[in-house]
Formats: sequence, structure tokens, C-alpha cells
Amino acid sequence: MLRKGTWSVMVLACMVALVGCNTIAGMGKDVQKVGEKVEEKAQDCKDAKC
Repeated sequence: MLRKGTWSVMVLACMVALVGCNTIAGMGKDVQKVGEKVEEKAQDCKDAKC
């Protein structure tokens, strides 16, 4: 019985870790897109097209 409980906790911990990785990866993509937009706007302002 103890082994079954330990196994369940380990599986749950792995699932949480995998979901966390996907969330962090998604957030990284969002931050990257925001950075690209800021960079584009900065380039426009540099070219006096603000």
C-alpha cells in the first residue's frame, strides 16, 4: 500500500513539473514577441517614423 502511495506522489510531481515547463516555455515565447514589437517600434523611431 505504501508503494502505491509513493508511486502516485511521484507521478503527480512529474506531471506538475511537465506542466510547469510548458507554461514557462509559453511565457518565454510571449516575452520574445513583446521584445520584437519593442524593437520594431524603436527602429521606427530611429528612422523618425514615430
